[in-house]
This record gives sequence, structure tokens and C-alpha cells, in this order.
Amino acid sequence: METPKTELRRGWTTGACATAAVKAALLRLWGGAFPETVTITLPRGERPSFALADRREGPGWAEAGVVKDAGDDPDVTHGALILARVCEAGAGVIFRAGAGVGTVTKPGLPIPPGEPAINPVPRQMMLRAAWEAGLATARFAVPLPDDEKIGAHWADAGLPGLEITISIPGGDKIAAKTWNPRLGIEGGLSVLGTTGIVRPFSCAAWIASIHRGVDVARATGLTHVAGCTGATSERAVQALYGLPDHAMLDMGDFAGGMLKYLARHPVARVTIGGGLAKLAKLAQGAIDLHSARSQVNFVRLADMVGDARVKNVNTVLEAYEIMGKPLAERIAESALEQVRARFGHEIAFDVVAVSREGAVIARAGP
Repeated sequence: METPKTELRRGWTTGACATAAVKAALLRLWGGAFPETVTITLPRGERPSFALADRREGPGWAEAGVVKDAGDDPDVTHGALILARVCEAGAGVIFRAGAGVGTVTKPGLPIPPGEPAINPVPRQMMLRAAWEAGLATARFAVPLPDDEKIGAHWADAGLPGLEITISIPGGDKIAAKTWNPRLGIEGGLSVLGTTGIVRPFSCAAWIASIHRGVDVARATGLTHVAGCTGATSERAVQALYGLPDHAMLDMGDFAGGMLKYLARHPVARVTIGGGLAKLAKLAQGAIDLHSARSQVNFVRLADMVGDARVKNVNTVLEAYEIMGKPLAERIAESALEQVRARFGHEIAFDVVAVSREGAVIARAGP
């Protein structure tokens, strides 16, 4: 009997959790009480509520915390405590990186170097929540602007200056499992989210991270980057060419997501590295290399490598055991031909095939 499919539970971005914490802290700072739950407005108009997991206050400041629930998405920040401390200070609104939140150190990201790694949309969400808290506590009565330029309106409206510090305890350790070190975000995690919602197992976040990796590489003047299908091939390719960490794009199965973006934002040279099975799919024209979305056609593979024995194998590894290096070389060459034909107008590509043990077994291209 077939198991009925159940809908995966969505969750909330780090930016949404930080926004809820900001609003709760400001409700207390501006004369109210800490709420048990706080409701915020997401960019598309949805109004979810969040339970507070932490609340503190002192002279001139208040702090609230929300535990991130990423739903059924395998998000490394699921369960992290997102803290926001607020106080009145100066003019306008200043964002600070507390413990566990990173600082941008390289150009090419949406936030300039020297700023806390709190992306533009979460900043807008927090400003809107702060304005809502000001209205709710009668701290001020200036109507909420309809457009998204709340930061520009803040000082013009004569509202109190704010300092917002976002912290994520343990975020520095969690960040080591993300792309942040490679992107030049030091000291912790980024506060992210364009909609406020985490959709389970979405490819979008991974592909967006690849795009940001390309942006950083270009902004820092790199002329050679590499995208690999996994950690083993990445280590081999990085060692082969002596590339810095921020030249390594975490391509994974998303060859198309990387190559399409590079076609619009080119660099001089791009290396594609991977195991034979993934590269065989690329050689046959697939640009989504996930096993659920593309398969190796062994009849076509036999024709490609000129050996009828390959037609009846079950895996590319089995084919390699039969043919050895000539098979690896032909796969690398065919993969390069496919990539050049579709994306090679302004970029010099090469392909590196890597064994499961991490040895380079074939290369194609310059």
C-alpha cells in the first residue's frame, strides 16, 4: 500500500525571527510589556506570530529572543536562538552585529564591507516592525509609510534614533557549516531571507548562494573560479590549481544554476570538477545533476566512449572498471563540449574528473 504524501512544513527565516525579536524588545522598551507572542508583517503581507523564548532588560535597553523554526527544511540554523537588543541612540537606525552574527569583509554582497551581515530585506522588515511597535505603544504617531524606504523616512519623520543589535549564540560555530567563510563573512552567521518564509528543500537558497559566490569572486578581481559536485572533487580541484577558498563555488548538483549565472556575469576561466557519474550526466546534456532529476543513459554512454560493453553496465563506476582512463577522458571531453556549446562564448572552461579517493583521473581543456 502506497504511503500517502504529506505536505512538508514550512518554516521562518533568520530575518523573520530577528524581526519578531526586534518588535518584542521595542514593545517593552517603549513602555509596554514583553508579549508572550509577537506578530510581524512579512514582505508579501503575511502576518505570522512568534513565541518569545528569551526576554531581558536593563537601563535604557531591552532584549528579546525567538528560537528559529525552519520547518521541515534541513537548515543548519534550525533551533538557533535569535536575539535582538534595542536602545535609543543617535539619529536614524543603526544595525550592529552581536555575538554569532558575521561581518562582511569582501565586496560583491548586498551589504558593503564593514557592515554586519544583515541583508537588506531583513533590515526593511525590522524597520517596519519597529515602526509598528512605536505606533502600538504610542511612542510616536507618525503613520507607517506605504513604500519600502522606511529607513529614509525614519530620520525625516523625527523618530527616535535606534540601535539594533542582533546576536545568535553559537552562530560562529554554525557558520563554519555554511558558505560564509568562503564569502568573506567573518565571525558568524548572516541574517537572511527575502520573503521571511523557509520553503522545505528548496533549491532556490542553494542557487542564490552560488550566485553570491560569483558576485564576490568578480568583485574581488578573481579571474579563475571552480564549481564542483562535492567535497572530494572540490578539494582535488582547489589543490590542483591553488585556488583561494572564495574561488570555490559550491555548485553541487546545480550546474545549470551556476553556468547560467556565469553566462550573464562572466569571469575569464571556470573549472568544473566532479565524479564520473555526475560528469557523465553533464556530458549527455543534463545541467541538473541530481539523481531524482537526471540519469545516465548507458546506451548513449557506450556510443560516446566507443565500447559496446558499457551498454549493459549498471553504474558509471562499473563502466570505469571495464575501460579505465579512456572512459574518464572521454566523459571529461564530452562534458567540456556540452558546456562550451551552451555557455562558452566569453569563458574559458575546463573539466576535471576526480575519483572517489580524490585523485584526478582525467582533464579536458586548457
